[in-house]
Amino acid sequence: MFKRLSWRLIALAAVAAIVAGAAVWWFALRPPAARYVTAPATRGDVATTITASGTVNPVVTVEVGTYVSGTINALTCDFNTQVRKGQLCAKIDPAPYQIVVDEDQADLATAKAQIVKDQANAVYTKLASDRAALLFREDSGSHDAADAALDAYNQASALVRLDAAQIAQKTALLKAAQINLNYTNIVSPVDGTVVSRNVNVGQTVAASFSTPTLFLIAKDLTKMQVDTNVSESDIAGAQTGADASFTVDAFPNQVFHGQVAQVRQAPISVQNVITYDVVLTVDNSALLLKPGMTATARIVKAQAKNVLRVPSQALRFTPAGAARRAGVKTPGAGQGVVWVQRDGKLAQVLVTVGIDDGVNAQITSGDLAVGDAVIVSQAAAGKGGKSAPATTPALRV
Repeated sequence: MFKRLSWRLIALAAVAAIVAGAAVWWFALRPPAARYVTAPATRGDVATTITASGTVNPVVTVEVGTYVSGTINALTCDFNTQVRKGQLCAKIDPAPYQIVVDEDQADLATAKAQIVKDQANAVYTKLASDRAALLFREDSGSHDAADAALDAYNQASALVRLDAAQIAQKTALLKAAQINLNYTNIVSPVDGTVVSRNVNVGQTVAASFSTPTLFLIAKDLTKMQVDTNVSESDIAGAQTGADASFTVDAFPNQVFHGQVAQVRQAPISVQNVITYDVVLTVDNSALLLKPGMTATARIVKAQAKNVLRVPSQALRFTPAGAARRAGVKTPGAGQGVVWVQRDGKLAQVLVTVGIDDGVNAQITSGDLAVGDAVIVSQAAAGKGGKSAPATTPALRV
C-alpha cells in the first residue's frame, strides 16, 4: 500500500515538472508577439514645395549718381535718412561751373549788343540804297553807285541774320552751362530711404567715363521682395501667383509669407549650374526684413487643403510575411497600401494617393476615415528577446 502511494506521488511530481517546463518554455522562450507603432489618419493640408535660397531686396532701388565731376562740398543725407523727391542730398563744388555760366552770359550779352549795332547799320544802308536807286532813275546818279548801295544793304541784312544765329548759339551754350551748374546739386529722384552712402565731404567724384553711384535709395521698405535661385530641375513647378514662405537667420523661428510675383526667363549660370530668378513679394510693414538678408524659401508647387491624410511612412510599411497572407491585394497605378488595426488584427486597406509632401500623403479614396490608426513601423525588439514598448498593444499577425 505504501509503495503504491509512493509511485503515484512520483508520477504526479513528474507530470507537474513536465507541465511547469512547458509553461516556462511557453512564456520565456517563445518568440515575442509583434508590436507596431501607429499614427492616426487626420484631416489637414498637404503641399509639395520647392526649396531655394535667396536674398531680401527692396522692390524698387534707385541709384543716385552725378552727371558732373567735382569735389563734394556738403552732404545732407546719410544712412537711413528719409528723403522726399527733389530733396538736396549732396553738393558738388559749383565754382568751375559758375565761371562757365558767367562767361556764356557775357558772350550772349556781346552777341545781343552786336545785333543792335548791325540792325542800325542795316537801317542806314537801306536808306542809302533807296536814295541811290532814286538818283539813278532820275539820271542824277550812276548805275554802279546804285548797285554798290544795294550790295551794302544786302550785306548788312545778312550780318543781322548772322548775329541772330550767334545769339541762338550763345543761348544754347548758356543753357547747357546752367544745366551743368544745376547738376552740382545732387537731389533725390524719389521718396524713400537712403540705404547706402558712398561718398564723404571733400571726396572728388569723376563722371568722365561712367556715372559714379553716390547714394542708393529704397523707394518703399514696407514692401520687399526675395530674389530666389531656383534650379532648372525645379523651375517647372514655380508658377506666378503661387504661395511661398521663407525664413531668415535673424528670425529663425518666424515664418514670413509671400507670393511668387515673377519667374524671370533669363538663366543664371554659375560654374555651369543653371538657376532662374523667382521673385517673391512680401509685406514688410513691421520693418523686420532688411535689404541683403539671406532667405531660405519654400515655394508651393501643389497644395490640397483640409483633406484626409496619413503619414507618408505608412504607405511604405509592409509587415513581415505580408506576401504569404490570404487576401493580400496588389495596388494599381496611383494606389497605395496602408495597414490598420481593426479588431486586434492587421488589415490591408487599398487607397488612392494624391499629393505626397514627404511627411504626409493625401488620401483621395479608400476605406479609411479620420482617426483610424495606421501602422507606420514595427517596434524594435528589446533585450532578452522581449519587444520594446510600442504606441499600441500587440496585434495578432
